[in-house]
Amino acid sequence: MSDVRGRIHSFETFGTVDGPGIRFVLFMQGCALRCRFCHNPDTWDKGDGQEMSVDEVLAEIEPYLRYYRASGGGLTVTGGEPTLQAAFVAELFREAKRRYGLHTALDSSGYCEPSVADETGLLEATDLVLLDLKQINEQKHIGLTTQSNERILRFATHLSDIGTTTWIRHVVIPGVTDDYSDLQELGRYIGKLKCVQKIELLPYHRMGVYKWQQLGLPYMLDGVPAPSERDMERARAIVELAQQLAKQET
Repeated sequence: MSDVRGRIHSFETFGTVDGPGIRFVLFMQGCALRCRFCHNPDTWDKGDGQEMSVDEVLAEIEPYLRYYRASGGGLTVTGGEPTLQAAFVAELFREAKRRYGLHTALDSSGYCEPSVADETGLLEATDLVLLDLKQINEQKHIGLTTQSNERILRFATHLSDIGTTTWIRHVVIPGVTDDYSDLQELGRYIGKLKCVQKIELLPYHRMGVYKWQQLGLPYMLDGVPAPSERDMERARAIVELAQQLAKQET
């Protein structure tokens, strides 16, 4: 599969927030979700971007290998939604590990059938999944992303079943994703997963609003403020307590 090609949006050579250490971060093109707070709506259309081969991507990584290795970093593939191009990402991860021994991380919404991830060998080649659980309540998830979270939760359960190391991410949006009962249910759900190494609650920001404007799209969360530190502390306390209680029950 060395000739498999992927549709790429962009990449960063010195990423520091998408997994451990310094990382090469590859942004894939295409996403099935239409999140109201997305800061990369320009990655939605799978037909956009630049087509690249595995070898071409690895050539971009190679000059910086010493930084990734020295920092305990590696390669993170994000998007868009990288699992839409699972075969390409799986081959890229396999080759990055075979040639360079790099740690591999998949930054995903989890909107992927487990069978697709297994058939392509994607999860077998993935050292860490950064799983973005946007909203635990299904109806609210549909309102926030246009899609049900049923497939996402099934993917998360699959990660737990096969023991893939996972960091859970959740964006705290005042009045949208920070309802007490939703945060409590999210914590309970996470507590039942056996693979979770870390929970990252991320504050909502508006840095991608200009992209919506450039694309001529109405920004649906206009007027929603970023959470305060107190808001973040509250959310962390609710999620962590619910997680701990769920762990004790299992």
